Amino acid sequence: MITKITGIPINVSGDVLTLAVGAFEYEVLIPEFTRRQLQAQIGHQTSLHTIEYLEGNQMASRLTPRLVGFLNPIEREFFELFCQVDGVGVKKALRSMVRPVQEVAALIEDQDAKGLAALPGIGPATAERVIAKLRRKVPKFALLIGRDLPADVATERDVLSESFDALRALGHGESEARKLLDDALSRKKKYKDVDEMLRAVYEQRHGG
Repeated sequence: MITKITGIPINVSGDVLTLAVGAFEYEVLIPEFTRRQLQAQIGHQTSLHTIEYLEGNQMASRLTPRLVGFLNPIEREFFELFCQVDGVGVKKALRSMVRPVQEVAALIEDQDAKGLAALPGIGPATAERVIAKLRRKVPKFALLIGRDLPADVATERDVLSESFDALRALGHGESEARKLLDDALSRKKKYKDVDEMLRAVYEQRHGG
């Protein structure tokens, strides 16, 4: 299974990115929010974190392998969760993800069925199913809403995601963990790893 591919984006047409890798060119499907992120990367080496799936009619033995790409692992993780909701699947998820992961996660966490139903192809019934299935799983994906993210956003998102999980394991509630991380981020732009971020969290809690 292909989970990461590195090459040079040479063209984006709709939801299809053409990625040059050595002597080969790969077609990678991308949601709209990723397409916007990749516009500035045309001609520059880029790594995509990918999901591989088979498209077509299994009964007729006509299955085509497809790749879906994202700029960081946490966006891929969210997309996989979204696809697991009854009535969604890869094609509908690709079509509906026109807003960044953080914004969609916030809609789910806030149980905003109207906002979710406005996404292409979702509708009210699917929005309710998305909220029911994912509401407790999305807080870590909503951590970076509204933040001016640096260029190495993938690294920072991974550190945030792991730090959120660590705080939850240490007994903090979801909203408290998010507030602690937001407070830490307001003091310093970037943290290189989870240990550094947790130290900052506990220093500020003890008046440091």
